[in-house]
Amino acid sequence: MRFSQFFLPTLREDPAEAEIVSHKMMFRTGMIRQVTSGIYAFLPLGWRVFKKVENIIREEMNRAGAQEVYLPAIQPAELWQETDRWQEYGKELLRMTDRHDRQYCFGPTHEEVITDLARREIRSYRQMPFNLYQIQIKFRDEIRPRFGVMRCREFIMKDAYSFDVDEAGCDVSYWKMYDAYRRIFTRCGLIFRPVEAESGLIGGSFSHEFMALASIGEETVASCTACDYAANVKKAEIFVSNDQPKRKEKNRRMQKVPTPDIKTIDALADFLDTPPQNLVKTLIFESDKGVVAGLVRGDHDVNEIKLMTVLETSRLELASDEVVEGITHSPKGFAGPVGLKVPMIADHALEPMVNFVTGANEKDAHLTNVNLNRDFHVDRFADIRMAVEGDGCPRCGELLRFDRGIEVGQVFKLGTKYSEAMKATYLDDKGNEKHIVMGCYGIGLARTIAAIIEQHHDENGAIFPMSVAPFHVSIVPVNDQNRELMQTAERISRGLQKEGVEVLFDDRSERPGVKFKDADLTGIPLRVTLGEKNFAKGLLEIRKRETGQTSRMEIDETVATVVAMVQETLRSYMPERNG
Repeated sequence: MRFSQFFLPTLREDPAEAEIVSHKMMFRTGMIRQVTSGIYAFLPLGWRVFKKVENIIREEMNRAGAQEVYLPAIQPAELWQETDRWQEYGKELLRMTDRHDRQYCFGPTHEEVITDLARREIRSYRQMPFNLYQIQIKFRDEIRPRFGVMRCREFIMKDAYSFDVDEAGCDVSYWKMYDAYRRIFTRCGLIFRPVEAESGLIGGSFSHEFMALASIGEETVASCTACDYAANVKKAEIFVSNDQPKRKEKNRRMQKVPTPDIKTIDALADFLDTPPQNLVKTLIFESDKGVVAGLVRGDHDVNEIKLMTVLETSRLELASDEVVEGITHSPKGFAGPVGLKVPMIADHALEPMVNFVTGANEKDAHLTNVNLNRDFHVDRFADIRMAVEGDGCPRCGELLRFDRGIEVGQVFKLGTKYSEAMKATYLDDKGNEKHIVMGCYGIGLARTIAAIIEQHHDENGAIFPMSVAPFHVSIVPVNDQNRELMQTAERISRGLQKEGVEVLFDDRSERPGVKFKDADLTGIPLRVTLGEKNFAKGLLEIRKRETGQTSRMEIDETVATVVAMVQETLRSYMPERNG
């Protein structure tokens, strides 16, 4: 491809609206342009990278036995009403009405459509297992699109759905997709961690997120420093010793202390001259099971997902001011367990505590020297808090570490959530009707590209891994007026393309510095530079974008050498294949 004929509108300065590296780089390299909030156009350079990622995904999905389909983006409301997600999904679901007043949505995901297809076509256990996937546009009306393509409204996703006769079969399908995802992200050149995760609005009993580690990641990953345990911090379990030592301190008399205008835990700790670890927070929640209180140490936060699991409820939210006042007879911020007449779930960290501080269920007042089983009783102890630095691994007890991560993919074990709601059944080998067992598996393609740039860049631009680079090589003749030099550059370009190497030939009438800046900005892995001094000696220069390492070689050796470099680098991104 000739640079002069390639639509590549690069920018020298960062766009004002871009907040993170990938957003800045994707604008400056001419990969994307914004159409409106959260909606982007991919330009030729960006689309070439996109197709590289897409091809890797397609190859690995096909290799894992999945079959490609194409499902409609516009979905009828009645399918979503069958699963109760028409209302449950909330305002992120873009709803519309056609000329006949029939309701539809622009699909944010395709569980309903694929389950409807399955219930129409599957009759017997003999038709399973199988896995269908697509690469297609989705729309989620994010309340606050940001970070470019990292969190946008319209995006392209690879979503796959497996169908099995039982849980054992679903396990096989799940781990097959898990392994395929490891290969996909390895081939994309990402540093990533698969972590245990919550299923969210998709639902199901078991899930892993694939997190590309990056400082700007919106999620926090907790991982063990000694074993292979890793989880999203929202899911992360905490090691609890069976014999937590109680503080060696006699129970003192409980007292009420005035605490006027104290609004925060830190302010309360300073006012009472006690560490936050000696305070207990009492949070009032509303759930499907009624009102409940969650108790955690002052330096900890309630993990609502864990509390939902403990309560076996599908809905949990902080109680309104009116509910809190009706139960505690005080405004928010002063709730405490003493005298509270609702079920109370306490975190394990409270078990060894003595003489601690709680709210007094009275405005501008707290209780000191409060003790469990003397002043109040809890209904249950459980792991209901967010993991923090210094916590132990739930598997081996060693320390957890915390990193930021970008979710680039997620796999779910759905079970029969959708097949039961939509009556998708089959007949087993004894003629009994049973529900199909499902899994689903998603990858955000644009998010994957953004994550690659977040991990692979410097101050001069992107540094694309060879496997996803828009071109393998840029050829830069420094003087387009030197006819012999230009002819040699063209000959090298044709020779490389004949061997399957993708080339961007910079034939522009620009200064060498401009050409070098664009070559760095666009992140092409190899640059072949034809300068007049070297050319006079029959030499040229090859530079590796990632390391900046340069070497000179004879012009006649260039094609064979570059082809070997490209092929060797591409092989380095291929994971070991078993079977």
